[in-house]
Amino acid sequence: MPHQPVAPAKRNFARSMRREPTEAEGRLWQELRSRRLDNIRFRRQLPVGKFIADFVCAEAGLIVEIDGSQHADSHRDQERDAELKARGFRVLRFWNDDVLKDLGAVCDTIIAYVRDDNLQPWR
Repeated sequence: MPHQPVAPAKRNFARSMRREPTEAEGRLWQELRSRRLDNIRFRRQLPVGKFIADFVCAEAGLIVEIDGSQHADSHRDQERDAELKARGFRVLRFWNDDVLKDLGAVCDTIIAYVRDDNLQPWR
């Protein structure tokens, strides 16, 4: 993935999102940070094109998004996923409730997707 310059406004917005994560993003980040999850490197709130991805594993070409109910059947999310896919990423989405109620299953799923690039997201 070639490095592309990021507009200062987008970089600042990503920083503010890192400072104020949702509860679900904060809990998942505690599992992902510092290679805690199966020695996999993730970055959070990372600008990718015109979007800011919640969590990115560049090695696996995987973006993990944590969604609230406002994302249900979101046309914007479909467009976003299509653009990220065109950039070579798979986008794995979980609901906030998934993370808050069964963090272990979420982490197991992420490991499976990182380790097997043939797996494709279900939503």
